[in-house]
Amino acid sequence: MRTRPSAPSWSILGRRDEHGRLRAVGRTVALRPEQARQVGEHLTVVGPGHPWTGVRFAAAWGSRDVLDAVLVRPEAVAEISADRAVDRGGVYRHSVRFKRLRLDVTVDDVPPFGGGGAAAAG
Repeated sequence: MRTRPSAPSWSILGRRDEHGRLRAVGRTVALRPEQARQVGEHLTVVGPGHPWTGVRFAAAWGSRDVLDAVLVRPEAVAEISADRAVDRGGVYRHSVRFKRLRLDVTVDDVPPFGGGGAAAAG
């Protein structure tokens, strides 16, 4: 059964690398209610088989607290703003700010991980 989250509190962002693997690159700060509704309208929950099934996400860079994440189909593209603090793996060390969904862009338009540009919500 596939459902849509009505209003996610935040989003974990991912980008495909040069081999097509979906890599987690960061997470947003808390979404404002109108942002959460908009994002929720464009997400579809998935079951086992998602590339991140079984992955645990830290609540913050260096934190031992784990997020309770709901995995969705990695189809939406988000425009974000972020500072320059990234770890050696290229993951944002601080939460990023969600600006808007880019409904005019598909995940195939997003440059691969390490190539700059927008990040796909996943």
